[in-house]
Amino acid sequence: MKDGVSVIILTFNEEKHIQRCLESLLPCVNEIFIVDSFSTDKTIEICKSLGAQVYQNNWITYANQFQWGLDNCPIKTKWVMRMDADEFLTPELINEIKTKIPNIVNSISGIYIKRRVFFLGKWIKYGGYYPIKLLRIWRTGIGSIEQRWMDEHIKLSYGATQEFSHDLVDDNLNNLTWWIIKHNSYANREATDLLCQKYKLSNQDSISIDSKSERQDEKKRWYKDNLYNKLPLFLRVFLYFIFRFFIKLGFLDGLRGFIWHILQGFWYRFLVDAKIYQIELISKNTGLSITKVIEQEFGIKI
Repeated sequence: MKDGVSVIILTFNEEKHIQRCLESLLPCVNEIFIVDSFSTDKTIEICKSLGAQVYQNNWITYANQFQWGLDNCPIKTKWVMRMDADEFLTPELINEIKTKIPNIVNSISGIYIKRRVFFLGKWIKYGGYYPIKLLRIWRTGIGSIEQRWMDEHIKLSYGATQEFSHDLVDDNLNNLTWWIIKHNSYANREATDLLCQKYKLSNQDSISIDSKSERQDEKKRWYKDNLYNKLPLFLRVFLYFIFRFFIKLGFLDGLRGFIWHILQGFWYRFLVDAKIYQIELISKNTGLSITKVIEQEFGIKI
């Protein structure tokens, strides 16, 4: 394999974002692979014009689609990177990738990158939302994605990790209606994940979790599985919002931050619990299995 980085990006009708994303990647990566879910806008045209290799595959879940990309894209570089179409690299991170990747020692298998989340054009700095550290670059062949319905992380088969100093930016340009529709879909998937865990409906593929780990994803998953998910429905939503908005200083993000923390930190989590409550209620009243009700209500086959 040759030195350098190949990037995999999943797309579906991303003409608003994809050019910004690709132009930020071009200075520091060798190859860009697009795994598209049959877009009907100009996404594919834009990707090809900027030199990306485009593949198409029917969408099942994010995890399934990304693993398909890992298994089917002809990656020839030593490193693989995961990006979303609505993300882009800061100039500082571009330079860091260019200068550090060639000199990483063999014992390092993965690289964590900090993500800045923007909402309505504002950087959300508080409420525990910055920095979010994500495993985004790893050695080719040793990383796979968790096969979960929601909140999928990259798993490494071996090796240590390190953290880069600079950020990538997550700044979705779609309107609030789009955001709400998207998060309603996310809530279906997260409710399914939690019900699968509660009723042991499937063997969830997961990263190792440890409350003492230095890895942010492991630590957050531990607290979610061993604390948040064990609290009563709805009560946990209020406690989480209080923790995030007051204890983690989310109120310092201003009005747009207030909207974000209400929607993402309260409304979304409340919606997940309401969907769990509905599924269990229907199952109790009809005698149908949880699996059957999930398929009936969400269109998700476990």
